Amino acid sequence: MRTFVAITDAGTFHEASDSLSISQQAVSKRVAALEKSLGVRLFTRTARGARLTVDGQAFLPHARALLRAEARAVASVRPGSRALRVDVISRRLAPGGLLSDFHRAHPDAELDAVTLRDADAAIAAVQAGTVDAAFRAVTVPAWQLPDGVAAVRVHDEPLQLLTGPAHEFADAGTIAMERLAGHRIWMPGIVAGTEWAAYYEDFAAAFGFTIEVTGPDFGTEPLLDTIARSAVLATFVGEQTRLLWPPEDDLRRVDVRDPTPVYPHSLIWRRDNPHPALALLRDHFASPRPGHLAPDAPGLTWAPDWAAR
Repeated sequence: MRTFVAITDAGTFHEASDSLSISQQAVSKRVAALEKSLGVRLFTRTARGARLTVDGQAFLPHARALLRAEARAVASVRPGSRALRVDVISRRLAPGGLLSDFHRAHPDAELDAVTLRDADAAIAAVQAGTVDAAFRAVTVPAWQLPDGVAAVRVHDEPLQLLTGPAHEFADAGTIAMERLAGHRIWMPGIVAGTEWAAYYEDFAAAFGFTIEVTGPDFGTEPLLDTIARSAVLATFVGEQTRLLWPPEDDLRRVDVRDPTPVYPHSLIWRRDNPHPALALLRDHFASPRPGHLAPDAPGLTWAPDWAAR
């Protein structure tokens, strides 16, 4: 097809061979093969060169369109020419904010944010190449990741207790972790088998309280509405989780200390992925950001053992 268009543009088989850097004999063979496949003649040879037949004239615009489509297809997968595809657990949670921070620092890096089911799905997608990177808590050691997949813990997000105005801790501002023992922590959105379910299971076991997952999960708004009207129910939210509620709900975010529970977000990628924006993303999170809590500060923070760097 490219040879056919080159002859049309050059006007002769000889000049087309020069532009394609192949022999004139190869040009003739390609045209003959194309004409045999189509069952029509495309050129009439004259003393002045090659002239399109009626069939050749009809075929030319479609040939040009096919070559343009090929060029677009190649460009779509050329490293750096497509958006960097990144999985985040939710755009309203910390990973969505981390990706926004990166975009503000690198506004020319085109991004495509997606949300997969859980860390297992994200890791499989990174390995398969359907996403370039993912922000997830990783519950397995590095040696258990699929071949070629890497992960590094990049951000520890403090958790807060979210209560209604009638709750015992509503006006506390800050509470010690030990005071949560015996209190009802309601989190109906936890899905068994996910990385966040593993986190909260270990969290509850470490400090001797129970996280309730019973009851229907109708989404964030009904959860906030229930918490706002309860004197005994509370829930955990990430410090960077973006939440909106009506002013009359008067919900309170209470910091937890001694130690502060942190949710360990890791960046996952495939080592042989050549996308230049992925290198920028990795470099961006290579050092702690302002406000980032050091995971190794003894007694100050808590994360599960599997979250070790």
